[in-house]
Amino acid sequence: MSPGKTGNVEAIANKLREYCVKGDFTDAQKAMYADDVVSTEPEEMKGFSKETKGKKAVADKMDKWLSSVDKVHRVDVSEPQIAGNAFSFVLQMDLTMKGQERMSMPEICVYTVKDGKVVSEQFFW
Repeated sequence: MSPGKTGNVEAIANKLREYCVKGDFTDAQKAMYADDVVSTEPEEMKGFSKETKGKKAVADKMDKWLSSVDKVHRVDVSEPQIAGNAFSFVLQMDLTMKGQERMSMPEICVYTVKDGKVVSEQFFW
């Protein structure tokens, strides 16, 4: 892969990290995700599919998840690790979900980039 392409992925990774540090997940998706993005969770959860396809469906999934959050106390995001057209970081959230106790929610987030946009996201927790 040419240095320009790797640099582009690095810039995208750093920009997405900036959004996540601020907890601005919705605007990150609007600005950085491809129309045909695919989002994959480690398993199907109540009310959430294992795999979600398309920018609108992924945005709807985010809205649904955000509506289940009572309060975000803190968000920490590691520096991105970049390999070719992919990158990852550790996202650590301290939050309170509606009707639940405060919790720590760590996950590894892996993203793939194509033509300057995120085309896939996969979460491991």
